[in-house]
Amino acid sequence: MTFSYVSGASATALLGETIGARLAQVSARFPEALALVVRQQAVRLTWRELAERVEAFAAGLVALGLQPGDRIGIWSPNNAEWVITQLATARAGLVLVTINPAYRLSELEYALNKVACRALVTATAFKSSDYAGMLTTLLPEIATAQPGALQGRAVPSLSIIIQIGGDSLPGAFTFHAVSALDDPAGRVKLAAVESGLQFDDPINIQFTSGTTGAPKGATLTHHNILNNGYFIGETMALTEADRVCIPVPLYHCFGMVIGVLACLTHGSAMVFPGEGFEPLATLETVEAERCTALYGVPTMFIAEMEHPEFSRFDLSSLRTGVMAGSTCPIEVMRRAIATMNLHDITICYGMTETSPVSFQTTLSCSLERRVATVGLIHPHLEAKVVDTEGRIVPRGERGELCTRGYSVMLGYWDDDARTEQAIDRASWMHTGDLATIDAAGYCTIVGRIKDLVIRGGENVYPREVEEFLYRHPAIADVQVFGVADARFGEEVCAWVRLREGASLTEAELRAFCQGQIAHYKIPRYVRFVDNFPMTVTGKMQKFLMRADMERELAPGIPA
Repeated sequence: MTFSYVSGASATALLGETIGARLAQVSARFPEALALVVRQQAVRLTWRELAERVEAFAAGLVALGLQPGDRIGIWSPNNAEWVITQLATARAGLVLVTINPAYRLSELEYALNKVACRALVTATAFKSSDYAGMLTTLLPEIATAQPGALQGRAVPSLSIIIQIGGDSLPGAFTFHAVSALDDPAGRVKLAAVESGLQFDDPINIQFTSGTTGAPKGATLTHHNILNNGYFIGETMALTEADRVCIPVPLYHCFGMVIGVLACLTHGSAMVFPGEGFEPLATLETVEAERCTALYGVPTMFIAEMEHPEFSRFDLSSLRTGVMAGSTCPIEVMRRAIATMNLHDITICYGMTETSPVSFQTTLSCSLERRVATVGLIHPHLEAKVVDTEGRIVPRGERGELCTRGYSVMLGYWDDDARTEQAIDRASWMHTGDLATIDAAGYCTIVGRIKDLVIRGGENVYPREVEEFLYRHPAIADVQVFGVADARFGEEVCAWVRLREGASLTEAELRAFCQGQIAHYKIPRYVRFVDNFPMTVTGKMQKFLMRADMERELAPGIPA
């Protein structure tokens, strides 16, 4: 019997260096190559120019008195300052705390206090988010504080605020003012700080967007995220000739690791089409910048391909990219390959706690494996599939996926109990995902343990039903989940978004399923929607859909 265990043997060694050391190497090797494009700011920087801006801001942070190990939050949509902050904090040995730009007051207060941030880099405003106004509400002491000397009752640890794109906060430094603190003495001090850094030092805290309970701060090191970015880029065969379009948010591991660090480790250009995702801006950017790679969650690719102007764009420069962050529907992958010239696109699978990628499809995968699986285990990592007793199951059987290796986080910040629940005594990270590993080592994610629908004793895996419904020509997007039912325990529900101009009734949808999938998998309830509740990174929030449906159905659920 062959068990569901795989390990990523590789002749390519892990990188044993810090993020700052890698930046120095890349900027020396490709000084005049394009490094960063941010279209909404008209920013175009070479690797030499980017490295200079990073050094100036890092020296400024040291001049403010920040010490290695101090936590510094960043609360902002995508912009050049975000990238500079990410790299500068790594050089200064600071722990960058990435805060969801969609957070509001109570969530921001929780995040800052949970990790005791000493400093915060904040945007001024974005769409409906008035960051400066919210900060003033949370910390009214800003109005009278001297920059760098804030003493706020709501967040006692926070003394330094650095404002991007404005100077409306009296008690804050502007971003440029911090860079202006750079001087020869400051650079000597920065060099001394860097000489003492170790690649196993914590460098990043990313809050996970759980469906229940307070967010958890996954604590990651240089070694975790730099190596993960490196092997992601290796799998896509990135080089200094590539231009990677990154419409995903930087606060999330997709943007800052799969995006920034995959490019950093290969000298590829980072191209940001806007502060947040807009399908038209993304398509325009790919064409204008002749991007060779495109990133996104499935809903982003769907929005791009469904855009009324999609056919007018020249996407012939595209070659590769990453579709990740959520389950990738097979039909969406096929369409992206066929209509967007993404013949070498890859699927990545992982989680924030594993830096994030554990499995990735390779350029040599067959089309079927590239669209139907999440690929092979990454180099230097291990994975296994276990049953409810924690025992490894045979190849092809379903169970919980566990991963182990260099990519696993140090733990949840200041939360030993939840760390012990997630990482067992043998250092396996329990993902909570249901998966299979086939005879060739390819992994397929079949759902979340919490999403499994048990209808009258029958297990229904929502992804199976979703993949079938995607075949209907009228359906653009679909989410399947369970709702409480007095007779069967749970019933199957589908939320469906139709293509522009298409029509479909509940009866027609069920008729499409009849004779094609088992009767107990056919959705009992169907709702046609214009959009879905999701996180800013594009992850579907099925718990909100379920709660909405159960509120609607409660009076009429049959006994």
